Amino acid sequence: MIDKQIIEQSIACIKAADKIIIGAGSGLSTAAGLNYGGKRFQDNFADFISKYPLSDMYSAAFYPFATPEERWAYFSRHILINRFNAPVGQPYKDLLEVVQHKDYFVLTTNVDAQFQRAGFNTSKLFATQGDYGMFQCSKPCNNTLYHNHKMVNDMAAQQSNCKIPSALIPICPNCGEALEPHLRKDQYFVENDDWHTANNNYINYVRQIKQEKVVFLELGVGFNTPSIIRWPFEQLSKQLTNACLIRVNMDDVQANYQISDQSILCQGDIAEFITGIKQGILQ
Repeated sequence: MIDKQIIEQSIACIKAADKIIIGAGSGLSTAAGLNYGGKRFQDNFADFISKYPLSDMYSAAFYPFATPEERWAYFSRHILINRFNAPVGQPYKDLLEVVQHKDYFVLTTNVDAQFQRAGFNTSKLFATQGDYGMFQCSKPCNNTLYHNHKMVNDMAAQQSNCKIPSALIPICPNCGEALEPHLRKDQYFVENDDWHTANNNYINYVRQIKQEKVVFLELGVGFNTPSIIRWPFEQLSKQLTNACLIRVNMDDVQANYQISDQSILCQGDIAEFITGIKQGILQ
């Protein structure tokens, strides 16, 4: 149970804010039901678990499958389950109700498009690490991204014995090299025009903050990639005298001691926290 005082303090900060910058990590999607382990993994990948030493969807994405047919059998189902077939999580819907009438921007490392599907303004959204719903050339020969819903759906539907037909292996139509999910995992990640536009939108949004009251609302961000959201939010909170950092996570909620008087730290269930502030904001 989250402390009622933390909820009330957060509501007061959000109500008073001129701008809200949301920073979202994997913990938010986990709170929305997109758990990569446990029963959800076992229910959807029982055949793979019986054949390979896989423990969860995150580590399975890096497993060295022996053939492309096996790798794509796994990855197509992974993408379909987490990007296209997953319902929009209630925490995302509730969060939109909290901020939809405020001046907001979203910075996220999540690649499941839950913000887009929940109805957040895409011009106020920067998904830094890519999107499961897109493929890119593995080379890459150019900066083109390819919508992959039909491709992954066909691969998932036509696989047998944890393999897809060789004819379904996704190939770049420009150079003939393999296609890859548009995920930042190496130096070949494609930053196309849309990526740079979103990046510039975020940079300009932050630069335009003057004396306004700003809330950095950090949800489910750990230490996997702290240089994208966690550390910059702390640095910006330190620089901006009218800033408040609200950090919510199941663990690792400590913040820089230099901004202790500007920080609200909440260790607990993110879905419960968002429900609580939604109720207070909409009263």
